[in-house]
Amino acid sequence: MARKTYIVGNWKMHCRPSEASLLVGRLVKEIKRVPASVEVVLCPPVLDLVTVRAELRGHDRFKLGAQNIYPADEGAYTGETSAAMVKDLVKYVVVGHSERRHTFGERDGLIAQKMAAVLRHGMTPILCVGETGHERTSGHAGQVVSDQLESDLTLLTEAELHDIIIAYEPVWAIGTGESASAQDAAEMLEVIRTWFSVKHSLVLADSLPLLYGGSVKTDNAKQYLDIQICHGLLVGGASVNYREFAAIVDAV
Repeated sequence: MARKTYIVGNWKMHCRPSEASLLVGRLVKEIKRVPASVEVVLCPPVLDLVTVRAELRGHDRFKLGAQNIYPADEGAYTGETSAAMVKDLVKYVVVGHSERRHTFGERDGLIAQKMAAVLRHGMTPILCVGETGHERTSGHAGQVVSDQLESDLTLLTEAELHDIIIAYEPVWAIGTGESASAQDAAEMLEVIRTWFSVKHSLVLADSLPLLYGGSVKTDNAKQYLDIQICHGLLVGGASVNYREFAAIVDAV
């Protein structure tokens, strides 16, 4: 079976439900066909999930994802949303996004719990890893990403590792308009692949979907998709522009 290519749109904190409904309507019209080998995933704010799910009814070329979850199934966690609450709505969950790590201070221990919770409830986690600008310029990018993988996957079984997606997103390229070169992205994706082959198995390393994320736009999407071990894109700001996102899907 051919490997899938993933185009994941992270809407971040954009679009109230009425705006989400309008955006989905435009995406449905603009993206008329998606090849069977491509998975287009929309990740709106949790407030919009029910609305977007309803709008996507009958349009199975799109899948739905959540931007974040809390690892407990229920309890006194004001303002949080559990994996149990979204599992009937979404297929994918983004975990460990750099904004969660650096704006909200999420540590690897919590991210590991989130990974386990997503899998426990039958969804696919998209784990984000990546280095800051300082870590890159000081020559520690590979070690930082390897350490994140080591910590974030510690609660998963060997079998569960076959049901995850990894997105490399350099922190210095998130929301800055600056993007990694194709060479930089290829080198870091190879770091991730090598980590899995050494720590686990070559079979696992070669089967895991590896994505690039970080200021992805129409004019640079193809250079990442052309990387042999890049299996898709995690798109941020461009995903709430229906023409831009449709053009990125067309680049596959």
